[in-house]
Amino acid sequence: MDFLQNFKYKISGNLSSSKYLVFLHGLMGSGMNWQKIASHFKEDYQILTFDQRGHGRSFQPQSGYDPKDYATDLFKIVQELGWDKINLVGHSMGGRNALAFASLYPKHLRSLLIEDISPSRRLDSIDRMKRLINSVPVPFVSKKEASQFFKDGFLQQFDDKTIGKNIAQFFYMNITESASGSADWRFYKPGILESLELGRKQDAWPSVMGLKVPTLFVYGENSDELSPEDLQQLADISHTETRCVKDAGHWVHFDQPEDFVKVTKEFFGH
Repeated sequence: MDFLQNFKYKISGNLSSSKYLVFLHGLMGSGMNWQKIASHFKEDYQILTFDQRGHGRSFQPQSGYDPKDYATDLFKIVQELGWDKINLVGHSMGGRNALAFASLYPKHLRSLLIEDISPSRRLDSIDRMKRLINSVPVPFVSKKEASQFFKDGFLQQFDDKTIGKNIAQFFYMNITESASGSADWRFYKPGILESLELGRKQDAWPSVMGLKVPTLFVYGENSDELSPEDLQQLADISHTETRCVKDAGHWVHFDQPEDFVKVTKEFFGH
């Protein structure tokens, strides 16, 4: 397991199964984000969840944060595990990385589920997220100081305080305490910003048009990620389907986990 040792990972589920399921988290996320969802598939699949490069407790190279770099990581991992065709689920940035995997390594893919990410270029979201990340004055003296910042100063950037609180909670989960007591990002910030830039500025429609496996785009009713034009274009592609999950935002699997599991199982043919 020479390459896999670079990653914080977990293999769970039915270890004697010949069906394989991989979950890819979004920007600033980790493999732990999928723990609750993955548990619903443990009877039928061998399941891989892991912190992608630059995230969580995995290795943090100084460069290499294009979706193709993430996709190549996954290819090397499944090769090392001896897994042939995988079912792949990717949320947000993980969805972009999953599309890159499908484009580069189509023979190793059985089916693909993309959660709430547009194949279109989204330059507006790059600037917005960069501004939010850069507004966090790391390192903090302590986690207590970090907590106070996210409860107060951080929220002043948002007109919608509910959205602000959700993002603040997500950001705070990515703050870790050092041995000295100071607190900083758990992830590699330059890599996160590079991921954001390289992922969002690319038009992924060529990858979608070239897909050779059944593909489902799941999106939240309250999310603005997939535009009406995106949905129409996806509807015109024979091998893709779309499903809207009610009362969910960008984090569909967190907002409505039962509905997300149901949709996913139906797609995979349970």
